[in-house]
Amino acid sequence: MASIPLPTPANPLRIGTRASPLARAQADMAAAALVRAHGLDPAALEIVPMTATGDRIQDRALADVGGKALWTRELDAALDAGTIDIAVHSLKDVETLREARFFLGAMLERADPRDRLVVRDGIVATTIEALPTGARLGTSSPRRAAQVKRLRRDIETLLLRGNVQTRLARLAAGEVDATLLAAAGLDRLGMDDIGTVQEAAALLPRGIAGCDRDRMPQRRCCDPRPARGGRSSADAPRGRGRTRLSFGARRRLPLAGRGLCAFYGRWSAAARCRALFRGWGGACG
Repeated sequence: MASIPLPTPANPLRIGTRASPLARAQADMAAAALVRAHGLDPAALEIVPMTATGDRIQDRALADVGGKALWTRELDAALDAGTIDIAVHSLKDVETLREARFFLGAMLERADPRDRLVVRDGIVATTIEALPTGARLGTSSPRRAAQVKRLRRDIETLLLRGNVQTRLARLAAGEVDATLLAAAGLDRLGMDDIGTVQEAAALLPRGIAGCDRDRMPQRRCCDPRPARGGRSSADAPRGRGRTRLSFGARRRLPLAGRGLCAFYGRWSAAARCRALFRGWGGACG
């Protein structure tokens, strides 16, 4: 590690992220974790926001226009061009299989994976079952829509795209009667007072596999040999036991990964990233 120079204000580590408020908040958390781990000057870390294709397309389901790659395409291109050094993603927004030239180096500690039900003014309900007959529930998630229909066939599920603030604004405008938002995202935005948590027994969140600490088998962080033909987004993460186990579950179950925030980079930069992520305290073990 001593042979790898750490970032400085003159030669900062450029951290790519989507430009949405939640993505920026998660990138700031990642930068703060690196500052704590290495005693870095905060000016040695530069946040580089960019708008993803998925942020631009608001009127169609992601499955109809390209899937999860719409969240990673611009950041991948920036990694390839060398305009950023690493990228920070929510794991739920990352394809299960990633191209072999990228590796996943570390994860922040996992947050609450459950959903929260948020209703418009005039409706009193804390669960899906308590929504009024024929309520309109906005979501862009097939998982959420399918489970809502299983619980209440009378509820109309409508496409509701956009970042957290956009969806809350459309809810307030009366476009829908209710929506489901990730508890992790609301907490990271300081909106922990919004909505009611839906217990996993009623509404299955992403990656509900058991998370007993320290049961995840140890894996190498930055194996310099990329996997042939592509690499699972769950290969070679660094993180504490509970988070690593959730991540391992994601490799086997594409629905996993809610509440996880991860760092991606190119294999050509693996040595520098290994130095940054080894023993960084916040989420690397």
